[in-house]
Amino acid sequence: MAKEYKGPERRKNPRADANFVVSYRIKEPEEDYDLSQTRNLSQGGILITTNQYFKKGLHLEMTIRFPFVSQKIQVIGEVTNCREAVPNIIYETRIKFLNLNMDLIDKIGGHVKRLLGR
Repeated sequence: MAKEYKGPERRKNPRADANFVVSYRIKEPEEDYDLSQTRNLSQGGILITTNQYFKKGLHLEMTIRFPFVSQKIQVIGEVTNCREAVPNIIYETRIKFLNLNMDLIDKIGGHVKRLLGR
C-alpha cells in the first residue's frame, strides 16, 4: 500500500484519477511504441505505469487519446520521476507535458475539474 504524503502541496495544478490508454516511446534514440494506462492527469502532466525504469529528464514521445478530445494528440513529455511499484515488472512514471497548446491545456483543466467535482 502506498504511503500517504503528508507534506506541503508542491504541484501547480490539481491532479485527478483518470484512466485511458497512452502509447509511448523513447524519443532519442527512437524505439518502438509501448502501451500504457494512465493513473492520473493534471494540466501539467500524467502518471502512467510502464514496464521499465526511465531516468529523470528522459523525453518520451506519446500518442494520447484524451476522452474529451476527438483526435489523437501527439505529446512530448519529460520524465520527472520513476519508481518501482512491483519489483522488476511495473514502474510508476511521472511525466511533465512539454509541448501542449493552450487550448488543450484548458480542456485538460476543465476535465480534471469535472473529475474532482469542482
